[in-house]
Amino acid sequence: MTTYWLWYSGDFEIRQGMMQNFTREERGMGWPAYWYLEDCYHNVFFQRKYQLTRATTFQVQASGVGHVKVDNQKYPFETPITCPPGDHQIEIYVGNPNGLPSVYVTGELIYSDPSWQVSNFLQTTQVGYDERYTQAIQDPNQLYYAKQPILPQNISAVAGGTLYDFGQAINGRLRVTWQGEQRAEITLCYGESETEALDTKDCYYQQRGVTPTTSIRKRAFRYVFIPQVQPDQVALVAEHEYYPRPHRAKWESNDKQINQIWQVAQTTFDLCSDWFFIDGIKRDRWIWAGDAYQANFINQYSNFDEGVDRRTILTLRGHDEVKQHLNTIVDYSIWWVISVYNHYQMTGDRQFLVQVYPKMKSMVDYLRQQTDEHGFLYGRDHDWIFVDWSEIDKEGTTAAEQLLLVAGYRALASCGEVLAQDVKEYQEASKQLLAATQRYFWDDELGCFIDSYRSGKRHVSRHPNILAILFDLVTPERQQSILNKVLLNEQITQITTPYFKFFEQDALCKLGQQNQVLQQIRNYWGGMLALGATTFWEEYDPQKEGAAHYAMYGDPYGKSLCHAWGASPIYLLGRYFIGLRPLTPGYQTFEVAPVLTAFENLDCTLPLKDGELVIRKKGSQLQVQATRPGGCLRLGDQTWSLPKGEIVTVEIAE
Repeated sequence: MTTYWLWYSGDFEIRQGMMQNFTREERGMGWPAYWYLEDCYHNVFFQRKYQLTRATTFQVQASGVGHVKVDNQKYPFETPITCPPGDHQIEIYVGNPNGLPSVYVTGELIYSDPSWQVSNFLQTTQVGYDERYTQAIQDPNQLYYAKQPILPQNISAVAGGTLYDFGQAINGRLRVTWQGEQRAEITLCYGESETEALDTKDCYYQQRGVTPTTSIRKRAFRYVFIPQVQPDQVALVAEHEYYPRPHRAKWESNDKQINQIWQVAQTTFDLCSDWFFIDGIKRDRWIWAGDAYQANFINQYSNFDEGVDRRTILTLRGHDEVKQHLNTIVDYSIWWVISVYNHYQMTGDRQFLVQVYPKMKSMVDYLRQQTDEHGFLYGRDHDWIFVDWSEIDKEGTTAAEQLLLVAGYRALASCGEVLAQDVKEYQEASKQLLAATQRYFWDDELGCFIDSYRSGKRHVSRHPNILAILFDLVTPERQQSILNKVLLNEQITQITTPYFKFFEQDALCKLGQQNQVLQQIRNYWGGMLALGATTFWEEYDPQKEGAAHYAMYGDPYGKSLCHAWGASPIYLLGRYFIGLRPLTPGYQTFEVAPVLTAFENLDCTLPLKDGELVIRKKGSQLQVQATRPGGCLRLGDQTWSLPKGEIVTVEIAE
């Protein structure tokens, strides 16, 4: 048996996600997220019925105030309670105005497990719990991390002070030790880059007046500069905090650059995905739905951590009533809906789908409230139509938003069908919206979607055309037109953010352009490596030079140099070069369709639900092994079954 801390379902995620969104700091100022944030329910009660064949004793520990009621008799917390044989109704009432009300019940027969129910006095549901909270000494109001001390790899005297280079991105706290003669106070200047750390005026993080008793805040950095201090006067140790999880994927090939890109992408992704998927470790530290959508795919081909997926989905959405678009961004609300469908395809977790489907439906209904006579989604006051940081004509309604909403309708309908829900109205809404979008936004002369039909500019961006490919919203003929006239057209404004680079490379691979995508990975992600990146950035523009690479949002160091969506090569290589994808939810059936002509030798392991896939290539020989049943290998028109545990060897044409 396993004893868990219990809480109201989804409330651990909502509470801790809210706290995560309060961690941003900028130049000595706190910066809580600028959107509506929900908190957990602060007053709940737990209940369960037992039929005992013998007497037993149990005890309740709680986070909060309250009492235990057994057959209508009340008992205080942390008091042994004995129940004789027979039927018993146990209720535990907990209120916690300052945090998450939760309980931990210990006993031989009566203990806290997922079979309990919980109520917020309005509705009753199954309890929430987490596999990492199974010890009485834990507190569900705290997040627990593994810690690793990291020493500087290089210490140098520069600019009248000392620069400490830890050689890697750190997310943690500094331990400061004075050596020899102690100075009264010192100043810590942090930087993701050396340039930032040495800029004592504008560096993003700085802590002045540090003494041996000063509390050092958790920050993200690689470099630390201490002005007016010599290298032998102060010693620094970084205590790196991380969420421990095994790496279930590996990539080793004859291409050393691609190997390095995979490793740096994995490091980037690990740093940005601990308890939740966050956008970046230095600047925002917030949970964004668009970033999380992509992180789901990267996770699927790297760590296959279902828990971080679930936690992020739940915290983003909050409780059932929709009060505002996620992160204030209309398209992020839609990405969230589709992310639930993607999670189900990855995991086959029907129980989680049952929990979250009502919130999918209410989110889609909220979106439908702001559609016009054509069914087109528009932005209202205080809404943000984002799409991407790019030149997009957003006058009136935009094509990208409509195509994304079509995909959202389809995702909801597909999940509803799994749960035997009536989804006809959403299926019909999808058909009608797609027809209207093609009628108003498709330009026959240009052979692609334009951004806006109201402006009359006929402006073409890559974004709506990419979405049309990703979600199979156009005919094969129009796919080819989009490929030739937009995606391969150098005259169309290039995408500079890894965020939409992810989607663009995804679309190109779907259209069989793996060679071009591999070259793009070499140029774009390899370009960051050439500049000394140890993690991948929020944005990379090869036309920039020097310190200009670190600037964004009008801030000289506003760009995140460790950003979740920068890790997308893991997904691209796993999905389109190894060719792994689930054909049915939870990998009950799956396909491996490798495209590996660019690699002479390869040894790759990718995770599956309840298993793993190992694929090795040496010259013209390919070996594939899956540790779970349901797989098939496809090369061109030929297919081979992948019996569980067996190595299937085939010869491939070079």
